[in-house]
Amino acid sequence: MNDYYVINLGRQLGSGGKEIGEKLAKDLGIAFYDKELINLASKESGLCKEFFEKADEKASQGLLGGLFGTRFPFITEGAYPYNSYLSNDSLFKIQSDVIRHLAEKQSCLFVGRCADYVLRDHPRCANVFVSASPQARIERLTKRLNISEEKAEEIMEKADKKRSSYYNYYSYNTWGAAATYHLCIDSSVLGINQTVEFIKSFVKQKLQLP
Repeated sequence: MNDYYVINLGRQLGSGGKEIGEKLAKDLGIAFYDKELINLASKESGLCKEFFEKADEKASQGLLGGLFGTRFPFITEGAYPYNSYLSNDSLFKIQSDVIRHLAEKQSCLFVGRCADYVLRDHPRCANVFVSASPQARIERLTKRLNISEEKAEEIMEKADKKRSSYYNYYSYNTWGAAATYHLCIDSSVLGINQTVEFIKSFVKQKLQLP
């Protein structure tokens, strides 16, 4: 495992974080995981992916009318809870197991989903947060989604609230805070491609890559 490394990338909606992550992973020749984790978690657990899509980056709540009494429910080996006890906490546990298994067998980049916390004991990791100016985020969202600036602001506010609640709940850290990551960068300063190059240079130095 010591030969493998991971990059965990948090991002604001509209910052270009996913695009940056994809390009960075491609440049480094490593696996890229974002929404793909939902399909993998579904296959791993035997649960339909709609459960994971509904719980994706959302703090704990019952999905089928029941909640575990503990924050991180104990799940016995090979026996995941179905029926009324299925909650976001149990889905987080399943997805976390998938993230750990992937990181054990290859170098990879994970976008969001508290991967930096899940892999906090990984010997070779770089945790990065990508932000952007409000105006840059609005411009990106209006073009990508063909919506008004007012709607873009509304979506941004909701996304930031959802992601921060999810991250803060499961990691006990603060989403987007400099002290939480190894590197925080504003993509609107350098642009997407130069931000990729900057992060790549940082990661290579931190992890001593060739």
